[in-house]
Amino acid sequence: MTNIRRYFKGLSRNTFLFAFASLFSDISTEMLYPVLPVFLTQTLKATGSIVGLVDGFAQAMQNIVQGFSGALSDKLQKRKAIALAGYLLSAIGKPLMGLSTVWQGVFGARMLDRLGAGTRSAPRDALIASSVAEKDRGRAFGLEGAADNAGAFLGPLVAVFLLYSLHVGIRLVFYLAIIPGLLAFLMVLLVKEKRAAVASKSKIDLNIRQFPKRYWIYLLVTALFGIGNSSNAFLIMQTQSIGASLETTILIYAAFNLVAALISYPAGDLSDRWGRKNILLASFVVFLIAYLGFAMTQNILLIGTLFVFYGLYQGIFRAVGKAYASDFVPDHLRASGIGWYSTTVGLLQLVASVVAGLLWDRIGHAAVFYFGAIFAVVGSIALLVLIE
Repeated sequence: MTNIRRYFKGLSRNTFLFAFASLFSDISTEMLYPVLPVFLTQTLKATGSIVGLVDGFAQAMQNIVQGFSGALSDKLQKRKAIALAGYLLSAIGKPLMGLSTVWQGVFGARMLDRLGAGTRSAPRDALIASSVAEKDRGRAFGLEGAADNAGAFLGPLVAVFLLYSLHVGIRLVFYLAIIPGLLAFLMVLLVKEKRAAVASKSKIDLNIRQFPKRYWIYLLVTALFGIGNSSNAFLIMQTQSIGASLETTILIYAAFNLVAALISYPAGDLSDRWGRKNILLASFVVFLIAYLGFAMTQNILLIGTLFVFYGLYQGIFRAVGKAYASDFVPDHLRASGIGWYSTTVGLLQLVASVVAGLLWDRIGHAAVFYFGAIFAVVGSIALLVLIE
C-alpha cells in the first residue's frame, strides 16, 4: 500500500476525478468507435472516402474547438463550467448517431459529439495541469490518459457484450452510450476549481503574440508528424478487409486501447524524469513501425499484433504530447496553449484522413499506411533537429 501511495504521490483529488470522468466518457465514445465504420459502410452503404470524411472532420472539430474553448476559459477563468457544457453536449450526440438513416445524419451527430469533446478538453487539461506541481505534471496527464484509454478498452468490450451476448441491434448500442457519458458529467460536477493567480490578457483569438517561439516550433513539429496521422478507422477497416470478423476486430481494438491505458501513466512518469522529447520520439518510432507493418502484411495474426503494438504510440503520444505543450506556456495561458496544440493535431488529422480516404478508394489500402510512415520519419527528424 505504501508503494502504491508513493507511486501516486503529488496527485490531487481533482486529478482522480478527471481521471474517472475520462474513463466514463471514453467508455461512451469507444462503445461506438469500432462499430461506427461498419454502421456507415454496411448499414448506411457509405464508402471509405465518406468514413474518412466523417471521422476526419469530427476529429478536426474536436481539436479546433479546443483552441477557442481554451482561450475562452483563460479569459473568463471559469474552466469547470465550460468543461461541463462540453461533457453534456458529447453525451447527447451519441444517441443521435443511432437515430440517423443516412450518413449525413451520422456526420451531424458525430460533429456535435466532437464539438462537446473539444469544448471540454482544453479547460479540463488546464485544470489537470494546475492541480499538481510542475514536477508531477507528466504523471497527472499520464493518469488521465491511462483512465481515458482504460475507458477505450472497456467501451468496445461493452459493445461486444451488447451485440453478441445480449444480441441487441447496432442502433441500441448508440442509445445506451449516453449513460456513461452522463456519469462523466457527474464526475466533473464534483471538481473544485481555483482561479489562476495571474489574470489572463487572453482574447478569443489565436494568442500568437503571447506564446514563446519554442511553443510554435513544437506545433510545427506536431504538424509535420500529423500530416500522416489519419483516423484509426482505417486501421479498423484494414483489419476487417483482410478477413477478421466484426467481433474479432472489436476485441483487437479493445486490446489496443488496453495497451494504451497501461503505458500512459508510466510514459508520463518517464517524461518527468527522462525528458518529454525522448519519450515523444519513442512514440513516433512505434507509429512508424506499426504503419509500415499494416502496409506490408495481409496476415490477420500479424495485423492484430501490430494494432495492439500501436497502442504504445496512442498512450504515449496522448499523455506526453499535451504535457510537453503545457511546458512551453505560462500557467494563466495553459488552456490556450494546450488547446491550440490540440487544434494543430486535429487540423492535420483532418487533412490526413481525407487524403487517406482518397488513397484507400483510388490507389489501395497499403498507400494509406506508407503515406503515414513517410511523415512519421519527417516528424521524427523535425523533433530531433528543431526542439532543443
